[in-house]
Amino acid sequence: MKIECKHIRHFGPSILKAKIPNELVDKINNYVEEIIKSKEKSKQLNYGEGLVGDVTQELYLDNEFIKSSGWLDFLGNCTKEYILKSEGRTISKFQLLKTWVVRQYQHEFNPTHWHSGHISGAGFLKVPKSFGESVQKKQNKGYHGGKLELIHGSRAFLSNSSLRIVPEVGDFYFFPNYLMHTVYPFKNTYEERRSISFNAKIDETTWDIFGGKEK
Repeated sequence: MKIECKHIRHFGPSILKAKIPNELVDKINNYVEEIIKSKEKSKQLNYGEGLVGDVTQELYLDNEFIKSSGWLDFLGNCTKEYILKSEGRTISKFQLLKTWVVRQYQHEFNPTHWHSGHISGAGFLKVPKSFGESVQKKQNKGYHGGKLELIHGSRAFLSNSSLRIVPEVGDFYFFPNYLMHTVYPFKNTYEERRSISFNAKIDETTWDIFGGKEK
């Protein structure tokens, strides 16, 4: 499986941008549609109470599908590439903790938060044709509805503190678990914004740069 990757160092921690292959995007979307049709599966894989977002639905992916679809390989291979490009080291361990899909509609949002594990990521499976527009159009204010924003530190001379990302189907961003991020609400559409995220651990000797023990 050939994967397009771009290493991004916008501020402190680096980011890896990868492209989910189209066939894998389709597999995951079809899998999610089957879950939505089944009340039993929707209840069984519900992750809503475990996440901070005010969104329509948040669903775990089950282990069998994660492996058979190629999603686990995608995450593992890209994480390996991410650490190699960032630190010049090859990881010996990739332990997926969880991966889930977020179904978001107009006016819904994800507040600023961070994840568990060592490495996390977020990407896009479905994007509305339009997220709406700013009320103050004449002032040429940027409209950020539906965007993913990554946040680190505070703004200073020659130092950005955030990166706003316009969702595009197939784009996936890898980042350290502690990197704060948020998703803005959007308007003027009844279409779904569907994203996918994960948390994972890598070998501790690579992750723990201070040489101590994880508590």
